[in-house]
Amino acid sequence: MIKYIIFDFDGTLVDSKDIAISVINQLAVKYNYEKLSQEKIKELRKVSIKERCKTLGFPLYKIPFAVIEFLALYKKFTHQLKLFPGIKDMLEKLVGSGYRLAVISSNAEETIREFFKNKGIYSIDEVYCSNNVFGKAQVIKRFLKKHKLHQSEVLYIGDELRDIVACRQVSIKIIWVNWGFDSIEVINKVSPDYVASTPNDIITSVSLINHPL
Repeated sequence: MIKYIIFDFDGTLVDSKDIAISVINQLAVKYNYEKLSQEKIKELRKVSIKERCKTLGFPLYKIPFAVIEFLALYKKFTHQLKLFPGIKDMLEKLVGSGYRLAVISSNAEETIREFFKNKGIYSIDEVYCSNNVFGKAQVIKRFLKKHKLHQSEVLYIGDELRDIVACRQVSIKIIWVNWGFDSIEVINKVSPDYVASTPNDIITSVSLINHPL
């Protein structure tokens, strides 16, 4: 039985794509990589992060350094972030059904909590962040240990290939939402447990997991 539902933040709860692209392009000159055009974005949505770095000529080893600056710049635009339609209602319905909610993200905890406070979101009170773009699996492991949860008691909701990979590493189920950055072309390589096209699909999937027909 699912007890906790963990959400990714960017691309899952909030529409931050335009802000992220703007910040990435601001850092392009410093880190000597190609700026993102609309055509390039369409191309990059279909491949993994490693392939994106290769396409842009950006070495993977520089990611940890760039992320620090990215998050600092990103924070300045927190007030521009918007929830995807239907998200707040979905969160409240899940809490009303007895589920505990948390966020595990690669964004900064302060940024996420500030956003929730500004938007009056009180359904999520636990926020965990990884300073490693590929480190979500370790954060999920610590979350399971802290709350003494079995993998079958936790469900993750995310929009990226790396979310699915992280969940596979810790053996928990994941719902992939198709309104985020990664496209179905790259996601099909790993096959998520469930796919959601709307926030209501998340509610339906959770119900089916806990109460199969």
